Amino acid sequence: MTTYRRAGLVLALSAAVAATLTVAPGATASATPGLSWKACGPAGLSQECATLSVPQDYADPDGPRLSLAVSRIRSERPEARRGTLVVIPGGPGSSGVQRLSQKGAALVGELGGAYDLVAMDPRGVGGSSTASCGLDPDDRRLVNLRSWPAADGSIDENVARSRRTAEACLSNGGARLRSFTTANQARDLDRFRQALGEEKLSAWGVSYGTYVGAVYAQKYPHRTDRWVLDSSADPDPKRVARGWLADMAIGAEDRFPDFAAWAAHPDRGALRLAERAEDVRPSVLDLAARLDREPKGTTTPGVPLTGNMLRQALQNALYADGAFVSFAQLVVAAQDPKATPVLPGALTEPLPETDAALAVGVICNDVKWPGSVRAHERAVAADRARHPLTAGLPANMTPCSFWKAPTEQPTRITDRGPSNILMIQSLRDPATPYSSGLKMREALGDRARLVSVGQGGHGMYLGNGNECGNAAVTAFLRDGARPAEDVHCG
Repeated sequence: MTTYRRAGLVLALSAAVAATLTVAPGATASATPGLSWKACGPAGLSQECATLSVPQDYADPDGPRLSLAVSRIRSERPEARRGTLVVIPGGPGSSGVQRLSQKGAALVGELGGAYDLVAMDPRGVGGSSTASCGLDPDDRRLVNLRSWPAADGSIDENVARSRRTAEACLSNGGARLRSFTTANQARDLDRFRQALGEEKLSAWGVSYGTYVGAVYAQKYPHRTDRWVLDSSADPDPKRVARGWLADMAIGAEDRFPDFAAWAAHPDRGALRLAERAEDVRPSVLDLAARLDREPKGTTTPGVPLTGNMLRQALQNALYADGAFVSFAQLVVAAQDPKATPVLPGALTEPLPETDAALAVGVICNDVKWPGSVRAHERAVAADRARHPLTAGLPANMTPCSFWKAPTEQPTRITDRGPSNILMIQSLRDPATPYSSGLKMREALGDRARLVSVGQGGHGMYLGNGNECGNAAVTAFLRDGARPAEDVHCG
């Protein structure tokens, strides 16, 4: 589902990127059917941007329309070019245009000009048409937008916040927000394919982008070429994002031992949290409990470090080994009576209006969620006892329980279609745990092969993975060499 920063999925499937691409001054446009391209993005990347018009409601093609920001990096080796590869971002809430900026140079180097590289900002994201729920700033804070139970396990405040969030989104988001669905993102992607003049697309989808990619491959199997799903979750159409939320508890348990081993290593110096790896977990849990009872002031005025703030910071840090340092620094500062903790950037300010709306919109629009408060209370109590690292969050009530019923049923992912999918999955993923990725593998059957990577983190290809996994994906995309059977990269 990518590290969660300023926006994105309430379930933390991936992070959104806050920066925006701008058209270069004096740039000239080059035409593609239905699109007018202008230079944009980082210097030296030869990236171009355009705007794609799509129906807000595909059942009403003559009705209101939305604008989608799209981008491309054209192959500079026409003799090597074999097609177009779309980069599908995670979230919901991540920008495809930004991800192409971030990964474009690496993809060009890996794939050797085999593809034009393209991406789009999904409806509701970045430079595309957005919506707003009109939420109060406090309700847009990440630690509140996610349903962390109170220190004593009560969910009363979560229920009240979820109800008013759903009501505000219904009142202020309107039909536009209701159109933010995975099914419509797949339709938008096919409209993008048509505008590019391509008969087929290849794809690299990450986190939530794997679900979008799987839905597209189910709806338009004859339009898929080489298809990569990186860090997948269970596509169960009865649960969808509700299942992904529950998976967070498993993912945290799978991944935390990596952080514990790192934090207990003698080379950590002042950031060493314990002499033995097995002592790191009780130390962090004890600190969270103390902060539940007595929050500590931070360098951000009016925003103390609470137990749930610490737990949220931990969830963010588990996405990549590179984030371990900042979380260890937060723990050390919180334990030191003389220190003032510095909160991670994602926890200092409320999410922007449009990011908050999108974060709940897609997951609530896709599938109906159960609404029994009593059942959620029981589930939270059990989950807190079983998985203290996530303290009941994965079983708690969200705005989706008070949402309007979905307009269409989720797509069932099946084994019907061409055998042209390569999955890559971490054995210790905090957001889309390996056990959940195996459910996607099972659903796809012989359509897919799986590369399992013995490296913790979320987002394997050209990210948190290893040389073996990267080589397997590159060989498939560039040369069509897919393993005959599922393989393991230690």
